Amino acid sequence: MIRVVVADDQPLVRLGLKVLIETEDDLELTGEAEDGQAALALVRRTRPDVVLLDIRMPVLDGLAALRAITADPALTDTRVVMVTTFELDEYVFEALRNGASGFVLKDTEPADLLRAIRVVAAGESLLSPTITRRVIETFARRPAAPAAVDLTSLTVREREVMGLVGLGLSNDEIAARLVISPATARTHVSRVMVKLSARDRAQLAVLANQAGLAG
Repeated sequence: MIRVVVADDQPLVRLGLKVLIETEDDLELTGEAEDGQAALALVRRTRPDVVLLDIRMPVLDGLAALRAITADPALTDTRVVMVTTFELDEYVFEALRNGASGFVLKDTEPADLLRAIRVVAAGESLLSPTITRRVIETFARRPAAPAAVDLTSLTVREREVMGLVGLGLSNDEIAARLVISPATARTHVSRVMVKLSARDRAQLAVLANQAGLAG
């Protein structure tokens, strides 16, 4: 059972997410909150698998709540999906830099939102296709030298795999590109995440772009 917390300042949005989650046999709503501070307290108390977190909320905004969640050692296994009406670069990059595992829009189809919950609960990352493209394009446009990311512990193959993660490829797509099995691709990704202390696949994708591996 995947345990989910919903945090949004709009009652109608919370109701919609609650109804959606409660219709699924493998999902359980463990609580809801209307502001970031209440969300943070709820998450610390219930330790859910996934948090659906709105960006713009009163008292404590979603990004501040995200930072507090990802910085808490007791919440290492909690994944955060940012849910918002805004598809702005400043929010995307700030959320990814601070450990968000997913980023979906409020007009996302219900089936896609449910998929996002299940994907991040399984340790993967989920970005909408348009957001993934913009992440890659933005890094590609930057003339500055790649940020310092220590890759010395990685093998040549692991760097190659990391670069493909940075391009937004799934394990199956990486396997097809490198002519290896999906299980081997998954193992490579897991090892790279451990070596670089990446919280999840989304953070690994950001590191790959910062290191210039996703060109």
